[in-house]
Amino acid sequence: MVTLKDIAAEAGVSITTVSNVVHNRKSRVSPERVAKIWEIIEREHYVPSMSARSLANDHSYIIGVITHLTPQNVGSTMSDPFLSSFVDSIERHTREAGYYIMIRSVEDAEALEVLTRSWRLSGLIVTGMFEDGFYDTTVRLDIPFVLIDSYINDPEVCCVGLEDEKGGYLATRHLLENGHRRIAFASPSIRPGGVIDKRFQGYRRALQEFGVAYDPALIFTQEMSVEDSRRLGRTLAEKKDITGIFASADIMAAGIMAGLAEAGLSVPEDKSIVGFDDNYLAQLTVPGLTTVHQDADLKGVLATEMMMQQLRHEPIEQKKVILPVHLVERGSVRSIAPAEG
Repeated sequence: MVTLKDIAAEAGVSITTVSNVVHNRKSRVSPERVAKIWEIIEREHYVPSMSARSLANDHSYIIGVITHLTPQNVGSTMSDPFLSSFVDSIERHTREAGYYIMIRSVEDAEALEVLTRSWRLSGLIVTGMFEDGFYDTTVRLDIPFVLIDSYINDPEVCCVGLEDEKGGYLATRHLLENGHRRIAFASPSIRPGGVIDKRFQGYRRALQEFGVAYDPALIFTQEMSVEDSRRLGRTLAEKKDITGIFASADIMAAGIMAGLAEAGLSVPEDKSIVGFDDNYLAQLTVPGLTTVHQDADLKGVLATEMMMQQLRHEPIEQKKVILPVHLVERGSVRSIAPAEG
């Protein structure tokens, strides 16, 4: 098995130089030597020892991608197409920087602390954070972290978010502009200060703007699995007064559409629906799903850049980034006469 010493001898450089190239520390190595070293590494199929690398640097080179809100259904964390796209973006860009990712759902602060210490994680990228004990533990761990879709009021914390309230407003306004007045809001549980709460606030703002009274009976909360969403679709099929539905995620909207079809109803002829995310599901449903677009790939890129800047101890000019949203119209909403609403 080839060693660093063998690669150094063939390349005509020191073992330290080869180690620097392997560990992505190339600022003092000429591009020609870097290319030559990597040519030898690839030809000889050299694989660096991660355990040795970790011990030598007291650094695991592993970034934890943590979902705080653990789904009830096993495996459902990565079944969300939006989260899959987001994590894929992080994986691609951390790999380019010489890091690995560990994807975990963590139930509480104690589990997070055990995970971080056991694996000696270099940093954390956390989704769905609230200002509670879990957040306090994250800060106390004293390692770099980046929050995703989290409304934490600390200007020193790196966070990548979205215009969630605006997105909820745009979705609901679109239904209202098309004559719908009895509009259901479908989402996971609404926790104050979270992403879903912001989208819910946008829903309510649009209703108020159009002079439509808010009705708690039109709010449907449940787990965001496909089967639960299909079941909700069958339930909504029985609600004859409801003509429009705003689902807080495309995966939920697609499930609702399937449930409506099982009940013998058509979209948009019987019910109109708008989703949120604009992932591939929105283009696979029949008809195509009108939805609020967000850029999952860019969110992953920005999160990774913030993490790498912290790990390199570089200044970060903008620690809080809010990405824009816009409505993408497809075929899941029809215009109805006011009398039908």
